[in-house]
Amino acid sequence: MSSDPWGRVDETGTVYVRTADGEKVVGSWQAGSPDEALAYFERKYEGLVVEIGLLEKRVRTTDLSSKDALTAIEHLREQVDAHHAVGDLDALRARLDKLVELVEARREERKAQRARQSDEARHAKEALVVEAEELARSDQWRAAGERLRALVDTWKGLPRLDRKSDDELWHRFSHARSAFSKRRKQHFAQLDAQREEARRTKERLVAEAESLSNSTDWGLTAARYRELMAEWKAAGRAQREHEEDLWNRFRGAQDVFFAARSSVFAERDAEQAENLKLKEELAGEAEKLLPITDLKAARAAFRAINERWEAIGHVPRDARPRVEGRMHTVERALQEAEEAEWRRTNPEARARAEGLTGQLQAAVDKLRGQIEQARAQGNTAKAEKLERELEGRQALLDQALKGLQEFGG
Repeated sequence: MSSDPWGRVDETGTVYVRTADGEKVVGSWQAGSPDEALAYFERKYEGLVVEIGLLEKRVRTTDLSSKDALTAIEHLREQVDAHHAVGDLDALRARLDKLVELVEARREERKAQRARQSDEARHAKEALVVEAEELARSDQWRAAGERLRALVDTWKGLPRLDRKSDDELWHRFSHARSAFSKRRKQHFAQLDAQREEARRTKERLVAEAESLSNSTDWGLTAARYRELMAEWKAAGRAQREHEEDLWNRFRGAQDVFFAARSSVFAERDAEQAENLKLKEELAGEAEKLLPITDLKAARAAFRAINERWEAIGHVPRDARPRVEGRMHTVERALQEAEEAEWRRTNPEARARAEGLTGQLQAAVDKLRGQIEQARAQGNTAKAEKLERELEGRQALLDQALKGLQEFGG
């Protein structure tokens, strides 16, 4: 008799496998030795192990349907229950049981996933309907139309719901698109009417612009052209085939007028350019007065420069702030110098400075007398304390004297 942990062969050649329920007959073996019998049925067991392993892998890594997976499991379970192999058959049954649990769990998971997908599709379609209904009220014709077409493509890519729900949502979706298309058609019909009205208005404006093109009343005509331009903009656009031609005529008439005016103004511009050159020279002359050291002389010099400045005519408008700003800078410096001179010569301020200086000088003299007296009495500590106080008072006196000097005292 031959045996291993999971089976044995008796003297008659009968092969047994050990299970939790006791020994089960595997089969009969007469062709060779008992060891060969065990080896043969052990190989059959290994084959079952391989098949179960492959099935486990398919269940875990592929989209094998639950039905096909359970069929394959039952097929393998029948082979295991037939006890035609030697090995741990109970372990194989346990693996198959776990695999059944996994398949069931996967089936429930897929069921839940399909429910989620259906719910997501419902929410997605409801969102598309809501957006389509909002777009149906939009006046952004191009953008809204393109977006509605994109929503249709998105709708086609979503799973179908139950027939009733899908039909109801599609009806709302389709109705929103139809409402938008109707409004857009009405809008463009109205727009065509407005463009025809704009064409008639612009033809009238062109006729007036062309009648003014040879005018030499520069101010009034330029002002009227500005009014015509405002009316042109307010009129809106004509049809595309008329708009460009009308604009070219309108602009061309203005160009004739403004070219003539520019020719007349060219001489004036040349004169203003020369004026600018002269004023820049005067501004440079004024800037040489800075920094101001002699206020009286600087004031007189600036007054003379300013008289020559006023005698010069206009300069180009765009250069005016720059060149006038240079003169204003010098003028402000003179004003600041005058204010400083006034503060310096102000009698009240001088009197206050002199009073403060006198008080501090008296305090310093008094402290010096007290120091001499303390030293004469041999009171060194008191003398040193008074000297420290004297240093502070002396510093204040020095500052006051310096301030008094600014008043010329």
